[in-house]
Amino acid sequence: MSIDTELLGLRERKRLATRRAIQHAVLTLSRERGIDHVTVEDISRVANVSPRTFFNYFSSKDAALIGDAPGLASAEDIEVFVAGGPDNDVLADLAVLLSKSLQRTEADREIHQLRRTVMRENAYLFGMRMATLRDFEDQLQQIIEQRFKADAPAPAHDAAELHQRALLFTLVAVAAIRHAWRCWAEGDGASPLSERVDASFAEVYRITRRND
Repeated sequence: MSIDTELLGLRERKRLATRRAIQHAVLTLSRERGIDHVTVEDISRVANVSPRTFFNYFSSKDAALIGDAPGLASAEDIEVFVAGGPDNDVLADLAVLLSKSLQRTEADREIHQLRRTVMRENAYLFGMRMATLRDFEDQLQQIIEQRFKADAPAPAHDAAELHQRALLFTLVAVAAIRHAWRCWAEGDGASPLSERVDASFAEVYRITRRND
């Protein structure tokens, strides 16, 4: 490993640690005092950063409370999914893609639990969080549409039907993800989130598949 690569890795770990410290601080303080009684100065002091550093990571207190929306896997992983082929099981392939997408969140189980606690007491915060998840759904639907087009190219006049099929498939996938998140957050932490995602999709497949 080169010195430059090692330094980049160290900087990224430091950046992620700072981002997590800020989120942990704002969520913990909000749980203890209530959101309205927490300031950026309070958060910065607990996270051991300056207010200026806080704003380098988050645009506002609410942004830190909401956190990042789930992200999709790498462009290479997405390309593999889209090119899966009509003979491959699209649900199984999607489970693999989403499992890879959520692997990076596994270290944040405590943050996820704290956020759920705070959101239960603040409906407006829950609504803002759902809005960020809608962006994730939209991205996922576009990818699923690409896969359907690659598996079975349809005439232009069938575009609306294809869109609706992709929407339905996306909503089923999102339900499986939410199930996985909830089981993982409420469990004992013995299994990583990626394994919980695999298990939830396997259960969807078991329930919905037709008997041979």
